[in-house]
Amino acid sequence: MYWMEFMTVALVHLLAVASPGPDFAVVVRESVTQGRRVGSWTALGVGCGIFVHVAYSLLGIGLIVSQSIVLFNLFKWLAAGYLLYLGWRALRARPMSLDVTDETNARAGRSAWQAFVVGFVTNGLNPKATLFFLSLFTVVISPDTPLLVQAGYGVYLAGATALWFLLVAWLFSRGRVRAGFARMGHWFDRLTGAVLIGLGVRLAVSEIG
Repeated sequence: MYWMEFMTVALVHLLAVASPGPDFAVVVRESVTQGRRVGSWTALGVGCGIFVHVAYSLLGIGLIVSQSIVLFNLFKWLAAGYLLYLGWRALRARPMSLDVTDETNARAGRSAWQAFVVGFVTNGLNPKATLFFLSLFTVVISPDTPLLVQAGYGVYLAGATALWFLLVAWLFSRGRVRAGFARMGHWFDRLTGAVLIGLGVRLAVSEIG
């Protein structure tokens, strides 16, 4: 009965998740600099961050926040500040040799939990995602759709997001890809840092809603 609605939700989500943004930039950087294990945990964190958006959408909190200029701007500035922090750390990072194994990199870099938190917070604080899920659960999904079915959509969205970024992590943590980026040395860190800072500044000065 809800297959057509589900297919619409899946298509809209695919177009959104495939568009490069903060989640993509963070997963790529973690995968290239820290290896597949850390990149994969970052991807899982991004996927679990979707549950935050699904939860407040189902509870109606997203609508309340979107209608409050103060709350929404506070949320926006928190997200922008976090992206600026990640970008600044990337700009200051030392070049890492890829002559060591991923296991060695994992011991020297982020733990699985730290990588998960980076992905979770990056996605969970993204106000653009707030608007996306608010639109999804108010425009695309019918208010007559049972709450249990909507929750099922949420589980799919989180799982599909995690799978997408696990694929991204796998691709960018492959030996040849990492070796190619490693030859860029500091320039890769500077590039990703500049991208994250640019995203943070753009978010901070943007008028949303």
